[in-house]
Amino acid sequence: MRKIAESTVRRLSLYLRFLEEFEEQGIETVSSEALASRGGTTSAQVRKDLSFFGSFGKRGLGYVVAELVQKLRDILGLGRTYRVAMIGAGKIGSALVHYRGFRQRGFEIVAIFDSDPSKVGKAWNGLTVRDVKDLEAQLRRQPVDIAVVVTPPEAAQPVVDRCVALGVKAILNFAPAQLTVPDDVVVKTVNLALELETLSYALTNR
Repeated sequence: MRKIAESTVRRLSLYLRFLEEFEEQGIETVSSEALASRGGTTSAQVRKDLSFFGSFGKRGLGYVVAELVQKLRDILGLGRTYRVAMIGAGKIGSALVHYRGFRQRGFEIVAIFDSDPSKVGKAWNGLTVRDVKDLEAQLRRQPVDIAVVVTPPEAAQPVVDRCVALGVKAILNFAPAQLTVPDDVVVKTVNLALELETLSYALTNR
């Protein structure tokens, strides 16, 4: 398959959410114009994004909502459950563990780790916070697909190195650190300060 831009994948995720809302409302068909207006883009962009993955919809009739929902779920790999390890039991980690939307999308948090003795052994949303020293032993018994790293910056790279050595191929990083991983490992970094600075720029330059 040809390489698809990350911006396109993000829009597909948005289209899926809009389509699911339409489905809940009992709407059976939707036009590219309707999807575009919800997503702040153009109907031509919607059609282009979808065209990377095949032919969808019919001219003059639009897209069958239920059919396109299923197609997008398949494209985004949401037809299975992904096992997730949370590394870092701070405030952000707590918020992520208690967010119900992850499980609804097929992302199941199955393990939580921290190095703070005051947090180890505590129950979080049905899981026990484990000592990060036990990372290898635990993930060998119960492998995961994705690791979410919510550690101080100096701890992020060593933790990621350990996850990679255990065969984890996808990392979601909330630590303010630049991570180095092998080519076959995907890292997505969420930099909250950077996002706020982007908003600050938008407010300043309106």
